[in-house]
Amino acid sequence: MSETDPHIHVEQKVLEAGPTVRNLVSSMLGRVTDAPSVVTTGCGLQVPYAMTSPRPECVTCLACREHAHREYLRFAGRIERLGRGPMPGVNITGDQVAEAVERLRDLARRFSG
Repeated sequence: MSETDPHIHVEQKVLEAGPTVRNLVSSMLGRVTDAPSVVTTGCGLQVPYAMTSPRPECVTCLACREHAHREYLRFAGRIERLGRGPMPGVNITGDQVAEAVERLRDLARRFSG
């Protein structure tokens, strides 16, 4: 971990990062999870959690932006493929799947810009 790194990064597990996932876990388990103090980033560094952001506009590390771009595109492709087939027991429409895929691709575009 470098104290002189001025960049804002993304967590390596970009899809699991941020308060949204922690809030979801908390609502499911009824317990609040703490944010980690140090995380591994998309570029492979270990940095304080405070030096990361899930928001594309805030991330200044180019390697992390590229990592997030790839991860969001990969996940959008997986969701799109899963949405094509029958999903027994799942109450999600094709329009909802398409909307989710578009949101993920939009995030990927924002990280690439």
